[in-house]
Amino acid sequence: MIKWAGWLITLFGAAHTLLALTLEKAAQYAGTWFSGGLWGADLTAMSPAGTAWWLSLYSFGPPLVLVGLLVLWLERRGITPPVFLGWALGAWTLVGAVVLVTTPWPILLLAVILLLAGTAARTTTDAGSESLSRR
Repeated sequence: MIKWAGWLITLFGAAHTLLALTLEKAAQYAGTWFSGGLWGADLTAMSPAGTAWWLSLYSFGPPLVLVGLLVLWLERRGITPPVFLGWALGAWTLVGAVVLVTTPWPILLLAVILLLAGTAARTTTDAGSESLSRR
């Protein structure tokens, strides 16, 4: 379950970033981004280049890729991800679901459920094996 969660989180973040850059055409503003065009920008009156920046490279997509890869890295080493990671990602997903109902948040919610279930199952198994080894 943890491995599936890691892959879903990674793919969700990568898909968000890549689709924003291509389908939403955010990449067309790369010249503005990297030439200082956003320096001193008014965030209350966001420009198209600023909106594209926050939608793509500075969105939640790249950090989600990192979180997903971290979950996969931990899983490969037999380390259970901390339970707070699942709960925090779950709370954040639910806030996003309330604010933007028409996004694919159910995919991320599925990943959260898998992560929490896998973490709970492994924690229960680890606790049971520890008590047996103490006898």
